[in-house]
Amino acid sequence: MTALLLVLFHVLGFISSINAVMSARTSQGSIAWVVSLNTFPYLAVPAYWIFGRSQFQGYVTARQDDHLGLLDSLEAETADRLSELLVPEEEILAAGRAAQRLAALPFLRKNAAELLIDGEATFASILAGIDRARDYILFQFFIVKDDELGREVQSHLIAKAREGVRVYFLYDEVGSHRLPERYKNELRDAGAQVYNFHTRQGPWNRFQINFRNHRKIVVVDGAEAWIGGHNVGDEYMGRDPKFGRWRDTHVRIEGPAALAAQLSFVEDWHWATGDTPQLNWTPKEAADGSDVTILIIPTGPADEIETAALMFIHAINSAQERIWIASPYFVPDEAVIAALQLAGLRGVDVRILIPDRPDHLLIYLAAFSYFDDARRTGVEFYRYTDGFLHQKTMLIDEVAAGIGTANFDNRSFRLNFEITALIGGPDFISEVEEMFEADFARSRIIGDGEYRDRPFWFKLAVRLARLTSPVQ
Repeated sequence: MTALLLVLFHVLGFISSINAVMSARTSQGSIAWVVSLNTFPYLAVPAYWIFGRSQFQGYVTARQDDHLGLLDSLEAETADRLSELLVPEEEILAAGRAAQRLAALPFLRKNAAELLIDGEATFASILAGIDRARDYILFQFFIVKDDELGREVQSHLIAKAREGVRVYFLYDEVGSHRLPERYKNELRDAGAQVYNFHTRQGPWNRFQINFRNHRKIVVVDGAEAWIGGHNVGDEYMGRDPKFGRWRDTHVRIEGPAALAAQLSFVEDWHWATGDTPQLNWTPKEAADGSDVTILIIPTGPADEIETAALMFIHAINSAQERIWIASPYFVPDEAVIAALQLAGLRGVDVRILIPDRPDHLLIYLAAFSYFDDARRTGVEFYRYTDGFLHQKTMLIDEVAAGIGTANFDNRSFRLNFEITALIGGPDFISEVEEMFEADFARSRIIGDGEYRDRPFWFKLAVRLARLTSPVQ
């Protein structure tokens, strides 16, 4: 029996290695899996089934099925009105046209964008938006906790559901694994529809626990949307004594771009439930007459290309004067590092803002391995010291600001479902610039000795941590 089991593992290892050759997105990944699957199949085969997949194939099929009906109805009902709100092709810079193709969604005008700095401002805005809902609320977060903030959010959603407003509540089963059934059942009892993203549904997806839905989206009546770095938990309000102040950023969008965030939610909801809710798809201009241009960029492992990684590389390559990036996790791949180095050599002001206080040790250690090489080309790294930095923001010249959910790491590049709002307009860009400057003032610049002068055991830990970056 033992001999038969060993033979079975070697056969499965060989078959899995063929799959790795055909599906891995990098040659390094293919080589690593082929060697391990055929040398240590007893450990590597289960690991490959869990961590080896790079594309969420079931979602691809569900997206195609959903679009057949959804986009047809959109075209019939809103094409004329929406076409008036598209940014004309001749007004979009070449860099913008590439971003638009990455997003597979258009730049839209006549939006208002409100920068929301930290938890108090963010959740005051979200809860006020929930209270304004008249038809439906789309509510999606990676982490939802049953704590003071979580219960406050729940009470507002329950109140609207009891008024007859449709509430669609979607959470990631890994990120929200501690969310009790009682919390969800109380929402259901009030009339809300509550589902987890259900990564593992389908006969071929039982082991794909390595994918996450990391999006944070709220949409009210198809007219307003909220996107950003916060999850639903007391720490995001700065109430966790371990981290103290929690530095994070969200954005409230009012206008036609809210429909693009809505479309992203509907795709996720369709995957999780098989249902496509009947929603409002008529674009509404911002009530205050604002004319901010916004591109919504959903990214994830169901994309045909590595959209998130290409989004960052494209932003870095297109920068002429500055590229400022804030991320709690900095574990990029070689292509991104090369883009940062080239930007520094071009004379671009490249600044990377990361936390000084870690919440994930391996990610914290792996980041050290990139400092010296990047700094040699003029890239400056800042460590935020006034609490924990969790925002995912970007500033590109005077052209655009990005606010979303994607971290600067392999998981967000390739394994997570993410969403980013790319926002133009001089007033909004000035606000983001002021926000960055305030954050830099609360940070320290990483110097030459940050990694070089550390002891051997620390450098070894850094290098070992970097080896785990593909699955961090």
